[in-house]
Amino acid sequence: MNEAESIGAVLDDLDSAFSGSVHEHDVLVVDTLSDDGTPEIARARGARVAEEPRRGYGIAYKTGFAAAEGDVIATLDADCTYPAEDIPALCDILSSEELDFITTDRFAAMDEGAMSAKHRFGNWVLTKTMNLLFGLRIRDSQSGMWVFRREVLDRFELRFDGMPLSQEIKIEAMGKCRAKELPITYRQRVGDVKLSSWRDGSENFLALWRKRFLRASP
Repeated sequence: MNEAESIGAVLDDLDSAFSGSVHEHDVLVVDTLSDDGTPEIARARGARVAEEPRRGYGIAYKTGFAAAEGDVIATLDADCTYPAEDIPALCDILSSEELDFITTDRFAAMDEGAMSAKHRFGNWVLTKTMNLLFGLRIRDSQSGMWVFRREVLDRFELRFDGMPLSQEIKIEAMGKCRAKELPITYRQRVGDVKLSSWRDGSENFLALWRKRFLRASP
């Protein structure tokens, strides 16, 4: 939503990354009522655009999953924070190690200023809580860059439509398929921050407990 400052650079990075790759690829941008020209920039660079008028991080991802046509799905934000150039290599690892799902660790090589101290602490709390509740050893429960086989979505029970979907998909993957966490470089974002720290953090924290102890849909 409203990522005109950065979407072009992200799509250019993707184009460069796949220019010498054996992988065929299709670029899909999920847009939520942008009014700054984001979808027009995306289409001009050859991306498909899926319009999703409903707000919600999880809703946007689910719309993208439904519209994706490839055997492997790779995700990242449109704000230049994630290394788009790493996607072909992650696809190779997915294949060579016979994995189903790869999630990424932003803390392994984070650029200075890429995440505030408050957000670092929030991520630490959420990751520790998730690991405790679900018996995992994830280093970054909130990373939004994943590479996975499309077919595994049929095994997952993704109940959340907001920010908690990011941690939920990792919980499902680690428990139901061959999954691995790999390090990436994480950079400062381009454009305005959309995250609401306390609201989104509280929602994610409560969602972990609901996921662990409640079967009813949120």
